Amino acid sequence: MQGKIIKGIAGFYYVYVPETGVLECKAKGIFRKNKLKPLVGDRVSVTLLSGEGNKGNIGEVLKRKNELIRPAVANVDQAMVIFSVKSPEPNFNLLDRFLVMMEQKGLPCILVFNKCDLVDEACQKEIENIYRAGGYEVLFVSAKCRMGIEQLAGKLKGLTTTVAGPSGVGKSSLINLLQSSVSMETGEISEKIERGKHTTRHSELILIDEDSFILDTPGFSSLAVFDLEKEELEEFYPEFADWRGDCRFTPCSHTHEPDCAVKAALEAGKISPVRYENYLQIYQELKERKKY
Repeated sequence: MQGKIIKGIAGFYYVYVPETGVLECKAKGIFRKNKLKPLVGDRVSVTLLSGEGNKGNIGEVLKRKNELIRPAVANVDQAMVIFSVKSPEPNFNLLDRFLVMMEQKGLPCILVFNKCDLVDEACQKEIENIYRAGGYEVLFVSAKCRMGIEQLAGKLKGLTTTVAGPSGVGKSSLINLLQSSVSMETGEISEKIERGKHTTRHSELILIDEDSFILDTPGFSSLAVFDLEKEELEEFYPEFADWRGDCRFTPCSHTHEPDCAVKAALEAGKISPVRYENYLQIYQELKERKKY
């Protein structure tokens, strides 16, 4: 039989097989010999242990489509990056870092802003405009008021989706509304620092329906610079693509050069100042890292 690893704890792997449900499995010794560790999200072949009910052995890990390191998961189709519009206020620099990280892995991203009941439409429009030029889809939802949940669920249908975002933005609350098989623990917000408690402790694929899965991950409060050359950063800002070929100099860093088409697009309102400022900050970090 073939199935999908949905959880791994202390050497045991829990494999969802559509025909039989979830099996508790061990990996054969050959995996350790070949230094191959099965990952959550792996498609595997399993054999049932005679007389052991829902227990089995993993015989083979099938070819992976992709692999993420943080979280350690395989065969992800898309990323859902969740922030809140308020309480805590969105950290757009951190959001851009998530987007670069996902773009590096070739994962399409959906931007979800929770707690939309706390702000007006003008605020939502302002946030949407920041990312519209980059081609990102932006959804506004409210876990508390159950607004936008049906539309969000439709974006996950038939796919394996990894969730990313800082603590306290309501990731676990949204996941609880999107499925009924697992109840995620939710954390309160600290009024002093407006951050949530870390409520997710391990990577686990949660079954939404027979062919749809969601992966909750620990909340991140910061992301360091990436395994990336500073000259490559522009490739992860899709809104630069229409302009960067028209710069006077090649290559152009879009930071200080004269006759830079990207900066001209910025001045014309075709690129968000928020996105551009984040680009400058990350570029500088990559530049500084190169010195050492």
